Amino acid sequence: MTQKRWNIALLQMDVAIGEPERNFAKLEAMLNEAVEGGPKPDVILFPEMWNTGYALEQIHDLADNNGERTIAMLSEFSRKHNVNVIGGSIAEKKGEDILNTIYAFDRDGNQVADYSKIHLFRLMDEEKYLKEGGRIGQLQLDGVPAGMMICYDIRFPELSRKLALGGAQIMFVPAEWPNPRLHHWRTLLTARAIENQMFVVSCNRVGISGTTEFFGHSMIIDPWGEILVEGNESEAILRTEIDLELVSQVRSKIPVFEDRRPALY
Repeated sequence: MTQKRWNIALLQMDVAIGEPERNFAKLEAMLNEAVEGGPKPDVILFPEMWNTGYALEQIHDLADNNGERTIAMLSEFSRKHNVNVIGGSIAEKKGEDILNTIYAFDRDGNQVADYSKIHLFRLMDEEKYLKEGGRIGQLQLDGVPAGMMICYDIRFPELSRKLALGGAQIMFVPAEWPNPRLHHWRTLLTARAIENQMFVVSCNRVGISGTTEFFGHSMIIDPWGEILVEGNESEAILRTEIDLELVSQVRSKIPVFEDRRPALY
């Protein structure tokens, strides 16, 4: 049965660069806090590359081999607590390749999707150390079609539109989006929500990594482009409830999908 009202929790966390043990412990503590304090979440999301941060020069030694440790922990957690988990993204080793990958789990602990970042961010040298993914991130949670993108992906409107045309009503975006581009972050996420008439659920990290500062401001945006909840620059668990019926209401009120002219563009 499709569930239309969701409580969502965002785990806006600091990430210790190059310290997977510390990051796994931090995430586990925040996951437990998310299900024990406040409304029980239906979906939990956390940031990009939370297991290692951007320790790219050591990434071959630090990455999670085939995602095994991440999958085991998040599958057990989601099953135990009956919650959907969009597992942020991790540095994942597949053979000799390192990918930036999201794993998603349903309430029964089943892995229902994975997505590896397809746009690598040259300003952080991702293309020198990571392999890009080869397909888009589609899934269903509680019967609801959804999409996944990672950080830099939000600068490519073609990707979010393709996911929307494929039925996505909600987009999940883990990120490590740095200062000073807060205006870009907020504007791009809002644009993706408005133009595709969908919910956008984003989780950005906080803290300092080397000389790079990350500002948080994780947020959930509705299909009208209204920000329902937004973090500050500190670690926090952000919560709000969304009503997915709003997607069909907005799409029927302003029928942009019916009025498209794909033959011309």
